[in-house]
Amino acid sequence: MLTTETRQQIIRPYGDTTGDAMIQLSFTLPVPHGPRAEAAALQLAGKMGLDPVSVVHSKPMGPDFTFFILYGRASHLIDYAGIDVPEGREYPLLTPKQVNLAIRTVLNRRLVVVGACIGTDAHTVGIDAILNVKGFAGEKGLEYYREIQVHNLGAQVEVDVLVRRARELNADAVLVSQVVTQKSAHVHNTKQLAAAFAEQDDPRPLLIVGGPRFDTVTAAELGVDRIFGRGTTPGEVAGYLVHALMPSWRPDE
Repeated sequence: MLTTETRQQIIRPYGDTTGDAMIQLSFTLPVPHGPRAEAAALQLAGKMGLDPVSVVHSKPMGPDFTFFILYGRASHLIDYAGIDVPEGREYPLLTPKQVNLAIRTVLNRRLVVVGACIGTDAHTVGIDAILNVKGFAGEKGLEYYREIQVHNLGAQVEVDVLVRRARELNADAVLVSQVVTQKSAHVHNTKQLAAAFAEQDDPRPLLIVGGPRFDTVTAAELGVDRIFGRGTTPGEVAGYLVHALMPSWRPDE
């Protein structure tokens, strides 16, 4: 019979040697560079549980800010075995041929996808990687799929414009990329998008959002159906579209 101790897997950070609990930390304080600023940085690190800790680098960022890199021993331990998170995806990856077959079999028409970067976000690399035919990581984008009709609205699209275009095009899914995260702009923009669709009388399309900094919130909190993070490929998105919009379809059909 397993005891509580044997079920645990206690881990510490790795710095110079295994289990030494040493970590590197960087941050900026709104104070002028100097000894007092370094003392403030050390005090902050101490309150974060680093002991001993030292400043290995500090640099003025203009007259009123200082950037620090600190190195110290963490006092906290983690039970790795006790972490309960879903691993892997809940749907299979499909080939473009399978995706096309699913859409043709179930919908009997082309699946309409509308994508954009909303708000002031002008970073289209992510949305282009998923939608454009050139794709990402060796996979063709959704434009390559014969049964998917893609409308890429580009960057800095206002939420009301995206909602209007999605309704005009009878979109089955709306894909939004958010890279700009200052002052949680990505969270605010996405919630605004979800709220705007919720105000419509018509059934809303599937709402999918992607970006590198959505790991602090859930899809339910944002009011969307799915969040995709760093490294997402077009095939993963295509597979999810089939999973969410055509749940009865199976790859062996």
